[in-house]
Amino acid sequence: MRAIAEELMAYAECLEGAWKVEIGPSGPFLAMTVPSKRHQGTVRRIRDQLNMQLPTTHPGYICANGPEIEHPSIGRMRRPDAVVIPEHVLDEEGLAVDAAEVLAVVEIASPSNPDNDYGEKLTEYPAIGIAHYMIVDPRTGTVEVHSDPCKDRYTRKGPYIFGDSVPFGPWTVETSAFRRYGKAGNGTS
Repeated sequence: MRAIAEELMAYAECLEGAWKVEIGPSGPFLAMTVPSKRHQGTVRRIRDQLNMQLPTTHPGYICANGPEIEHPSIGRMRRPDAVVIPEHVLDEEGLAVDAAEVLAVVEIASPSNPDNDYGEKLTEYPAIGIAHYMIVDPRTGTVEVHSDPCKDRYTRKGPYIFGDSVPFGPWTVETSAFRRYGKAGNGTS
């Protein structure tokens, strides 16, 4: 599977636009990424908040956009919107971070394919040992925090709405500045 994914990555480099390669239950696939400004703004807000807290809770770790995370034994590779990893792994050779080094992932639900974040990824992330998974949904103004992985599911789920202070593992994410898709104002309308 990995070899096919690498061929797709090389192919994607020749295409116009932004593309990503992931390995899901049906194997490797190539997907065009067109995140909206609100999507990117939410990722930045979360990343900035976590990066302020990580030196205290996990020195040497950062919250970064991408990179791919991989768990070869179950044949999965995903590229979350944000990932909490040791900073040194970004200087290593290769394309993907070993899932065993990932503390947390964040996904921002897209208007076109939200089921991926609530379906496949909600079973894959615990299966590869990701301790904390946050789904931010600008369509509905909601946040879900999943934790305590056990096989292919999380045993804990915390539901929140935009405007809440959201506990996410040992961190807190303030969501008052999050914006909903297609909504003006402060994101709570």
